[in-house]
Amino acid sequence: MKIDILEADLSILQHAEALVFLLNQYAKDLMGGGEPLSDFTQQNLVNELKKRENVYVILAFVDGNPAGLVNAIEGFSTFACKPLLNIHDAVVDTPYRGMGLSRKMFAKVDEIAHSLGCCKLTLEVLKNNQLAKSAYQNFGFQSYQLLPEQGQAVFMENIL
Repeated sequence: MKIDILEADLSILQHAEALVFLLNQYAKDLMGGGEPLSDFTQQNLVNELKKRENVYVILAFVDGNPAGLVNAIEGFSTFACKPLLNIHDAVVDTPYRGMGLSRKMFAKVDEIAHSLGCCKLTLEVLKNNQLAKSAYQNFGFQSYQLLPEQGQAVFMENIL
């Protein structure tokens, strides 16, 4: 079995198709909302991501088949006055789980973050996604807090 972990080049059709396929697999999973990506997203995502210089798409292929995806987006920590890398999406397609792909993809993200001079990696995870939370903790992630007595940060959104 051949495993390839790489930073995607979205001008390569195989990479672009793998991104949309894997993100759609994630979206259809209960932990991704249980609904497929909209036709609009499937048709426009690659072109929109190509416009952004601070997006890093990591792909895992097993024997040439798309198996895993991590999308990371550069942000900035004003407190540290350094860039950070936020892992926005992370998925290993069901047939390829248990092969260590997420660990390998996260290692690639870590390598990119170090090359950018980032002060930290961030991500969000659903409260009840115990499997992912355990994996992320094994990768060194922990809940965010400035001072323990002030509590942990809470992820919020305002849909526009």
